[in-house]
Amino acid sequence: MIEFFHVKRDIPFMSYGKLTTAISLATFVVAVFFLITKGLNFGVEFTGGTVMELRYQQSVEIQQVRHGVEALKYGEVQVQSLGTTKDVMVRIPNIKDKSSAQLSNEVLNSLKKERPDVELRKVEFIGPSVGDELFSHGLTALALVCVGIIAYLMIRFEWRFAFSAIIANMHDVVIILGVFAFFQWEFSLTVLAGILAVLGYSVNESVVVFDRIRENFRKPNLRGKTVPEIIDNAITATMSRTIITHGSTEAMVLAMLLFGGAALHGFAMALTIGIVFGIYSSVLVASPLLLMFGVTRDSMVKPVTVKEEAVV
Repeated sequence: MIEFFHVKRDIPFMSYGKLTTAISLATFVVAVFFLITKGLNFGVEFTGGTVMELRYQQSVEIQQVRHGVEALKYGEVQVQSLGTTKDVMVRIPNIKDKSSAQLSNEVLNSLKKERPDVELRKVEFIGPSVGDELFSHGLTALALVCVGIIAYLMIRFEWRFAFSAIIANMHDVVIILGVFAFFQWEFSLTVLAGILAVLGYSVNESVVVFDRIRENFRKPNLRGKTVPEIIDNAITATMSRTIITHGSTEAMVLAMLLFGGAALHGFAMALTIGIVFGIYSSVLVASPLLLMFGVTRDSMVKPVTVKEEAVV
């Protein structure tokens, strides 16, 4: 395995377990507080609204279109390209006392003041019932992912590892939602996709650490070590891999965040927050939880039973 550096002495992560767990609990409570008091700023997909597809005769800058739509002060609107520099999609939230036809006409008239070559190709209205259905389906997808993670880890390891990992992963999800609630960033389907990706990404990191912990329990040269020392050794041994993997992934996600435009902003932001807290939770949340759940060498290594031979 490629390593940037090799640590000669194990870093005593578990000696700070109570502190990091307390910090995680406080962060979790703050995130839940903002979710309850502020709530999520749901996008058009969940709340319903009007979706317009526009086409320009010549190439157009997305920022120019966004400026023309935002001048109408409809609130949170989405403007994104549809694959070419001429096709644009505009999503407008529901406006009281205004129909979908009225909203599309006002947007079209506003944009024609700057670019008369714009034409309306299609208008769709998303009702609130559709948004509720999407929201319930999103929650169902999240629940199924959590159940799948628990089942996988219980089969591969044991219940202590499964519940430690799922608590750590839920910690990441709630913090992402809390950040979006605090800043009132729009919560859309792309953000939900980012959260589901974070769940898979975080559990992968937990599995890597858990695998090394299980291996350490079975190594003869570590039999004299305590459980916290075995976990510290496992985390220290995977540090170089963690830096390479997460560093390269974070660089790609930051590129999407900075240069991907408004269409990828929510998705990239969810991944950016999730990757950072995914490292933290896998190392400093899931591992201390193993100690709290009482993991021991006997729970990982089955004792060898010696058969007594019958004496004739």
